[in-house]
Amino acid sequence: MSIAFRPLVATAIFAASLAVLPALAQSSSPITGLDALREWNLVVLGNLESSSEVEGRTFVGGNLSGNSSNYAIRPLAQSTSGQPGLTVVGDVNGGHKNLNNGSGAVVGGNVNSGFNLNGAAQTVKVGGTISNTNVNQNKVLSGLGNSDPAFVVGLQQQKEQLVSSLDRLSFDMGTLTSNSQFAVQGNRGVFTAKPNADGLAVFEISSADLDKIGEIQFALNGADTVVVNVSGRNILLNDNFLGGTNNLGEHVIWNFPDAENIRVTTAWGGSILAPSADAETGNYIQGSAVFGNLKQNGEMHIGTYKGGNIGTPGGGSSSGGSSSGGDPVPIPEPGLWGLFALGVGGLIYARRFRRRRDG
Repeated sequence: MSIAFRPLVATAIFAASLAVLPALAQSSSPITGLDALREWNLVVLGNLESSSEVEGRTFVGGNLSGNSSNYAIRPLAQSTSGQPGLTVVGDVNGGHKNLNNGSGAVVGGNVNSGFNLNGAAQTVKVGGTISNTNVNQNKVLSGLGNSDPAFVVGLQQQKEQLVSSLDRLSFDMGTLTSNSQFAVQGNRGVFTAKPNADGLAVFEISSADLDKIGEIQFALNGADTVVVNVSGRNILLNDNFLGGTNNLGEHVIWNFPDAENIRVTTAWGGSILAPSADAETGNYIQGSAVFGNLKQNGEMHIGTYKGGNIGTPGGGSSSGGSSSGGDPVPIPEPGLWGLFALGVGGLIYARRFRRRRDG
């Protein structure tokens, strides 16, 4: 290729990249806000150290480590957005991780621990290297971060979208006005829901008041969604549930907007939203859960959150990509990002070439 022709090629690449901009704008919206609680049984925005299991889907924004652990224990309906049973943005270390029911995995870094791929044929996509994995009839692709850098960038963007939207969701939920009554009856805390016209019931309680009770009872009274806002930085969840957890996680969200540390020692009923907390579990949680970092010694059980959208002070509803009515930022397809980045790089090169030539 002649020297004179190089800037022309770079400019042509940039022009081609401009043609994909409409496609970038039309790319599908990311899974954020309440939809993240509907999609994943467990979301850990940072690192997960696990020696337990998750019945549903799992998202890990950092590294996954710990002893042998299990994912997608229950057969899952196919994700409408194509999410696998396990997503890890960083590396997978420690003991073997068991992927079940054909759920598959996507990993941005290296799989140093190895996978056991159980059940129906699975697809595993890895940005780096993978070891100690029984491929057999399964489809295992590695080195994707080298062949397509946008593969890793897309996972990092997915994490950033989740962090931003779930922080916002927790904050907005924390500003909702309480409309339902919490009462203490001896050692029991009774949550009596009085849902509004949209089926939303909201409670407020301090972590100190939560510590004073040993048993929890809910009267949902037809509420589609129940939000329990719990204030306090250090949280101990060690209560029993009268009548069992009873799939409370499908409709009850325990929101901890200020929590920095959470320890769960008993079987817990209800989904948990604590995006800034370092958490440790010693028993199961029945519902969806969001933590900053997690040391998991207790199982995550389905059902995940199934309640309705939640009107927030921002004037909208915390559905899909936004917790307060704003439009989510679409995540472009990785290949489109790559073409656009190539075009921008080509234009920069062309301009620098002209400066050297004209100077």
